[in-house]
Amino acid sequence: MGLSIGIVGLPNVGKSTLFNALTKAQNASADNYPFCTIEPNKAVVPVPDKRLGKLAELVNPDKIVNSTVDFVDIAGLVKGASKGEGLGNKFLSNIRETDAILNVVRCFEDEDIAHVEGSIDPIRDIEVIETELLLADIQTTENRIERLQKSIKGDKSLKPLVENAEKLLKHMNEGNYASSFKLDDEQLKFKLFNELRLMSSKKIIYCANVDEDGLIDDNKYVQQVKEFATKRNSTFAKISAKVEEELVGMEDDERQEFLNSYGIDEGGLEKIIKTGFQALGLISYFTAGPKEVKAWTIHKGWKAPKAASVIHTDFEKGFIRAEVISYEDYIKNGSESACRSVGSLRIEGKEYVVNDGDVMHFLFNV
Repeated sequence: MGLSIGIVGLPNVGKSTLFNALTKAQNASADNYPFCTIEPNKAVVPVPDKRLGKLAELVNPDKIVNSTVDFVDIAGLVKGASKGEGLGNKFLSNIRETDAILNVVRCFEDEDIAHVEGSIDPIRDIEVIETELLLADIQTTENRIERLQKSIKGDKSLKPLVENAEKLLKHMNEGNYASSFKLDDEQLKFKLFNELRLMSSKKIIYCANVDEDGLIDDNKYVQQVKEFATKRNSTFAKISAKVEEELVGMEDDERQEFLNSYGIDEGGLEKIIKTGFQALGLISYFTAGPKEVKAWTIHKGWKAPKAASVIHTDFEKGFIRAEVISYEDYIKNGSESACRSVGSLRIEGKEYVVNDGDVMHFLFNV
């Protein structure tokens, strides 16, 4: 499994510049006028994880394989997008398929860069975007209910689904996000949400795009977004799309020195991915051997058989046991054999809950 993040925001807030910089793809137009992105831009990006390199130094594999994140950048949304205004509405289906939404807002002033609303107000911008996403979700739910009502005549088992879809619609029409909809039957809720793929049900990362000065100290706009994210019980990230653009192409040492000059120790990609993992409750475990050292993304709390399934479904079906070494023990002892000899390699069964950084080897039989 991988992480997918949809990037949304008003036109001209730095979304495409950020996308280009984060993905190093440089394939999204970033001109100084609204709607310069007219097709959804997609990129698969390796998850930066220094632990992979450390393990590879000890194992000396043929290759290193990072986990990946899919980034999707769509055209800027404007007021009325849910009714067809602008261009971003055409690509909302791309955002529906993502795991989380990165809502980018401009948090700096620059007379040379136009703002579609004519002024800098990040909270207003957030609310414009989220209103349009909610209105689009309402329309999706209305359409789905209409189709289900036609089908219910021949399939009475759909009645609970229709009834709860109507309750969800009422909930959203009152201005509430789908994420706050309560339903005791978790299985029915999963089925309902899985069918609708509502954008207002997704985890949101509020991303403040700042200038160089804003990286060093939080300006008033950044503080507003931080407070807003806290009230929403959501995650927050601060980046500078302009600085990220300058980092593209730099060697690691030069890049780190450049970041340190701004008083930060990691770039925007690392921040956003780390925040995304946190928002969705994701962790990574590793496999290490002569062919490859590889990171695998799973949900926090998964037990060993379920974690093994991301390698192959047969690993879960025929799970026998797992050999587990913590990342710290692996680095400390220098090899799997050394960990085995000092007792740092553990044999774990079906009930073992995998930890972030575990180095694992699965034994299975099918």
